[in-house]
Amino acid sequence: MSRFYRCSCYFSNNIFLKKYNLHVKVDTKERILDTYNKLLEDRGCNSNDELKEVINEIHNELERRKNLSAASFQRKQQIINNYTPLHRDVYKITNDIFQPEFLELVNASKINDNFSKLSFLDIDKQYQLYMFPVFTAEFCDKFIAEIKHFESSSMPKGRPNTMNNYGILLDELGFNEEFLDSFREQYLNPIASILYPEWTGDKLDSHKAFVVSYQMGQDLDLSYHFDNAEVTLNVSLGDDFQGGELYFGGMRTDSISTDNYRILEHRTGVGILHRGQHRHGANPITHGSRHNLIIWMRSSETRNQLCPMCGNVPDLVQEQFGYGDGFTDNKT
Repeated sequence: MSRFYRCSCYFSNNIFLKKYNLHVKVDTKERILDTYNKLLEDRGCNSNDELKEVINEIHNELERRKNLSAASFQRKQQIINNYTPLHRDVYKITNDIFQPEFLELVNASKINDNFSKLSFLDIDKQYQLYMFPVFTAEFCDKFIAEIKHFESSSMPKGRPNTMNNYGILLDELGFNEEFLDSFREQYLNPIASILYPEWTGDKLDSHKAFVVSYQMGQDLDLSYHFDNAEVTLNVSLGDDFQGGELYFGGMRTDSISTDNYRILEHRTGVGILHRGQHRHGANPITHGSRHNLIIWMRSSETRNQLCPMCGNVPDLVQEQFGYGDGFTDNKT
């Protein structure tokens, strides 16, 4: 197995301040104040106490990132040793969890067949967005029940990222070995290689997967952003909710505009496949709760050339455990 790395920008860039809907890059405290003081003020940060809160929030996030690998490994070991799953069968991938259309799409991808014959494949050519059935309703129900069971346990929980306060990192819960690795390698890689050949390189050889949860009184929406991924799969697992539509704009390298968003509604068991660098967000839910499975898929061949987060040749920092951010060392 390859050794995986992060780019050093992970430890200083893209710190999300949810209260002010702002991503910041950190150098020193003084540089933060010099660079972002006016922006923060325009977004409601008007007192010294509020500014101190921002500095503390940034400091805590930097410390979390510095200790992330070891802390995640410790949580995973504790979960392995102490957690009893509600539905053990959802941790192992089998063909019967998929809708027949999804298996048809996978098979067509493997033989490079004509996708135009697949009437269920919803294609937006302008935005390069693809929607297709993935999981059965039965699997979605059991998967959500498992996530809720884990959430209600006393086990430690690592959250997906600074933009999502609620959700579960699936590697820590034990999904990589018999589910996610196979899902990416055997099912999703063939599809993505046909639909996004310019992003997948030789193959999508790593991932970060998590469940995000939204409900009244907690996270309601998701700010406009791009993913640390070459290709992203977003599958609605359902639950009873209203609102929460996804909206897509331009790519990371495009000028940000609020015009001409493409709006997509969630449908239980249906996946949305998009380029990781495609900016998007989620409208607020207005009722109930929703859960989505998110898989950020990475191609080391692609991202080794240019880090998608800082736009530079990656400055590699070796990861102790797991896939890191999907970079590899071409020299080894």
